[in-house]
Amino acid sequence: MDRRLARNLDILTLQLFVAICEEGSLTRAARREGIAPSAVSKRIADLEVALEAELLHRGTTGMVLTSAGETMLRYSRSVLRTIQTIGTELQEYARGHRGFVRLRANMGTIVQFLPEELESFFAANNRIRVDLAERSSHAVVDEIEKGQADIGLCSSIVESSCLSRIPYRTIRLVLVTRDDHPLAVMSKVSILDTLSYPHIGLEEHSAVHKLMSSYAQYVSKQLNTRLHVSGFDAQLRMIQAGLGIGFMPAEAFNAIGKPMGLVSLELTDIWARRQIDIVYRGEESLSAAGKLLLHHLTESGSRHVSDDQRVSPPLLAGLPDWGREFASLQ
Repeated sequence: MDRRLARNLDILTLQLFVAICEEGSLTRAARREGIAPSAVSKRIADLEVALEAELLHRGTTGMVLTSAGETMLRYSRSVLRTIQTIGTELQEYARGHRGFVRLRANMGTIVQFLPEELESFFAANNRIRVDLAERSSHAVVDEIEKGQADIGLCSSIVESSCLSRIPYRTIRLVLVTRDDHPLAVMSKVSILDTLSYPHIGLEEHSAVHKLMSSYAQYVSKQLNTRLHVSGFDAQLRMIQAGLGIGFMPAEAFNAIGKPMGLVSLELTDIWARRQIDIVYRGEESLSAAGKLLLHHLTESGSRHVSDDQRVSPPLLAGLPDWGREFASLQ
């Protein structure tokens, strides 16, 4: 584009040109826009020189558009509408009414909590887009630390010295079996009771699998993992087929396992109860949309996590050495 033309096609000049066309008078247009008539006249004259076309000429009843001026008016209004739309949308971004948030969470949190959580969030913020991806708790922390995501939901025992952390919810692990399994007759079991049976485990990098493997090593047993699967739905289908037993969060089982005719057994081990935390780099790192989602998750967490449910310090304090070692593995 010709640089002189670009300089003369600035927003103010377009506004003044449209004002002249709407008012039919340079003087009235100058008054409407709060600019001296001589300055308005100079801008329009410079614009005509840059375009090499006459846009307006004075008639007996005021300023009259030429054919070139009519074309210029059409495009000027289009440009000004676009500018107005840009301003409006950016203001909405600043207020958080529009935006994009990168959210990362472990599988248990996604299955148990986020469907209803995001439903209520989108009901109030339907112009915000959330990029949700499932990650292991360790990967959640890693992506937040590197700035590859904005907000994370992960196990509380995955530590980070540079992230802000807020308690969110508590997950309680249960054992899932078929109703004809030998353990199904028991109301409660310890994890030690399960180690002699084949297990259907999640992927080896998952927090639950690492936790169970670490515990089995601690009690000098071997975790008999027959199969590794990538999600709770696959895990439940394998258990339903009689291939083994498995551990998963209680609410995930209630949502997708109970309708399959399977049985969940309470675990007596205190460390089967695990806290999920919200992690982020600090509010100053979040967009307005990110802050809205953070506050939504925080308020929801405060309604569900009571003081006696904030298990992170007691959980770590109650774990034997194997549990502390496990915390560094996630």
